[in-house]
Amino acid sequence: MACRKPLVAALLLAAALSTPAAAAVPPRQPSPPDLAAAVAAAGEPASTSIAKTNFRQVHGTDPTTITVSSRATPTYVLNPDFVRGTPGAPAGILQYVAVTATDEVGHHATLRVTPDAAGTWSVDSVFSGNDEEFLSARLAPDSLLLNEPQINGWYELTPSGVVLLRASTPQSPIGALISLPQYQSQVHTRYAAALDPLPVPAPTSPSTRDWSLPVAIGSALVLAAAILLRRRSKRSRG
Repeated sequence: MACRKPLVAALLLAAALSTPAAAAVPPRQPSPPDLAAAVAAAGEPASTSIAKTNFRQVHGTDPTTITVSSRATPTYVLNPDFVRGTPGAPAGILQYVAVTATDEVGHHATLRVTPDAAGTWSVDSVFSGNDEEFLSARLAPDSLLLNEPQINGWYELTPSGVVLLRASTPQSPIGALISLPQYQSQVHTRYAAALDPLPVPAPTSPSTRDWSLPVAIGSALVLAAAILLRRRSKRSRG
């Protein structure tokens, strides 16, 4: 019996070392003070002015009043390192915090709020509609909202896998749980070849947060720039 212990230990070690990047736990969410700061930034006059421009471009009229939600939705994007299979890479990286603005007739726009290197939050863009707020209401308490921009796909990211909520070109059944290893294999097949020749963005500044947003945005732009154009402020999401 004793002679088996080294073999068992070796097998356990090999299994641990061979665990794919997909086994990584989801990233941490921004802290409550961060979310409060994002909401406050979304309510600034300059931010509501950006929202007003969106309403004008999409709906053709200037709203007389704009109400900014007190709810902030951390929004994650598919992590290029997860696609590559980098050990320990989480499936998603924080891209922005979404805050909904609503005009007097019920039209919605999403203010995309991000921090700079010093941790000061501000609105850098606005999209028509309120996908993030709407879809996040369907998430379990321990889940995150994940976007796969290439298919305009929205997922519930859980500790064990992803559930597709909606997509323009679904690659898996809507509502079905896909394990993280399986999802990593899928996105690696879909996107890794396009990522490999591209340089990995280097951090432009240090961050004291667990989630380094400047780096996250740089990586996400490499992975997702073309599809994000679909939600630019000049177009409605229909």
